Amino acid sequence: QVQVVESGGGLVRAGGSLGLSCAASRSIFSYTVMGWYRQAPGKQRELVATVTVSGSTDYADSVKGRCTISGDNVKRTVVLQMNSLKPDDTAVYYCYVRTVGGREYWGQGTQVTVSS
Repeated sequence: QVQVVESGGGLVRAGGSLGLSCAASRSIFSYTVMGWYRQAPGKQRELVATVTVSGSTDYADSVKGRCTISGDNVKRTVVLQMNSLKPDDTAVYYCYVRTVGGREYWGQGTQVTVSS
């Protein structure tokens, strides 16, 4: 059963915006962190942004000022709003979930393509 469900990827022109959503199944217990990583072809996966259940956020330097991440602990979801997108933002974006016990879960990935 899919435990991390992603949505919101797509094609956008440079300077445009899009939002990514992720939902953690209730089969994932006591999560503490949810967020997004991304991986471009031939490159390593890297942090985009995360948010804890307490509301603390962490952003990659490359997206600071352009992205906002928010979480809803009741719905068990996170939303990443990305603005002023650049071609370098093109990648497969993966939702990330970490539990209190240290277990990690990944979504299947959603493609974001930014054209110049």
